[in-house]
Amino acid sequence: MFDISWGKLVIIGVVALLVIGPKELPAVLRQLGQWMTKIRRMAAEFQGQFNEAMREAEMADLKKTFDDTTSSLNSALDPSGFKTDMEKLIQDPAQLDSSGATSTPATPPSDPAAPLATPATSTPDAAMPRPDPAAGPALTGEAPQPAKPVTGA
Repeated sequence: MFDISWGKLVIIGVVALLVIGPKELPAVLRQLGQWMTKIRRMAAEFQGQFNEAMREAEMADLKKTFDDTTSSLNSALDPSGFKTDMEKLIQDPAQLDSSGATSTPATPPSDPAAPLATPATSTPDAAMPRPDPAAGPALTGEAPQPAKPVTGA
């Protein structure tokens, strides 16, 4: 805590012995020890109160986050709200179109000659061209075969 070496402490002790005297030095040191104990106790109490306040603030923040999450989850999973939304859609189907939801049209394009789009595949085999077996072994990825000897008939 303080940058006091042993040599400095010895000097302070000798000066205290000379100034206070050997008769009263034990009482002074005892009083100094009691003050140090009180100071340490007060510091520990302050630190405990500070840590408790931090825990309470953290718990309050966690509780608020939990309550917000719970309320949003309850409102999203509320069956009565879903039921009333479905009843509104059943009573007024035009409301679905005016709600601004964008979806793909259910009718085919107006130009019957236009080609239909094919869905993209996510497999890597579909994107790679197939090798031509007539192209030879170098293009197909096979090991080259040694030439067969020609026999005369």
